[in-house]
Amino acid sequence: MSEPDAVDYSARHESFERWFQTPLGRALLADQRRFVDAELQRLTGARQLQVGISHRLPLASGTDFSQKIMTTPRWYPHIPDGVAICDSDELAFPGDSMDLVVLHHTADFSPYPHQVIREAARVLRGEGTMALFGFNPLSLWGARKLITRSSEGPWGGRFLLRGRMEDWLRLLGFNVEASVTRFFRTPLQRSGRKPLSRIDSRLSGNRLLPVGAYYCILAKKRVHARLPRRPVWRQNKVIALPGTGTVGASRGCSRSGALPDKLK
Repeated sequence: MSEPDAVDYSARHESFERWFQTPLGRALLADQRRFVDAELQRLTGARQLQVGISHRLPLASGTDFSQKIMTTPRWYPHIPDGVAICDSDELAFPGDSMDLVVLHHTADFSPYPHQVIREAARVLRGEGTMALFGFNPLSLWGARKLITRSSEGPWGGRFLLRGRMEDWLRLLGFNVEASVTRFFRTPLQRSGRKPLSRIDSRLSGNRLLPVGAYYCILAKKRVHARLPRRPVWRQNKVIALPGTGTVGASRGCSRSGALPDKLK
């Protein structure tokens, strides 16, 4: 049995969404919102798309886009306007239709993570921006992922390497403009968070420290200019020189090739 058939990703999506209601989950989501608002607030355009596990976890609310769309993999009663029901590896949008695509732990909780990135690249227009969030395996959170047997909350995700995701983006024609890790708290639910908050605020300013709980990659889709083709010369498009016969006839050479009388 293959992994996509063995894993109940729908149940893991629901568990991960419930985890965001815990103190640690709310703190992580708040940090992600602060970061993405600060990094993307300068962007403008027609359409913004967020692809995630739930439409109840919005990000990039401070951007200036005319239309903001979210996707959800499951149907819910009373789904609000602007939410599309579709799988993250098969988006229901035409190509080159979005100016910003936000992937909120989408590859972490998908049976086809590479196809998730490919689909996001397909719907993103040239020179558009992608913001990709994922859990960092090279962190205390990644260490807990290795030793825990639970698949609840974030521990049911894949924890894909940040360098691997950057390689996938480059292969799809993206320039990685920023790649950081954030949220340096321990993966434990704690009631007293003030000391941890001070440590986290100090470490968050150091973008070179790659041990944060999650990473965010900001990448821009490149557009290659086509080289113009050289014109192909055709015999029927050669312009004949003026004269009474073929080329050279104007200098006294007749069409039949006979010499003029004065040269006989």
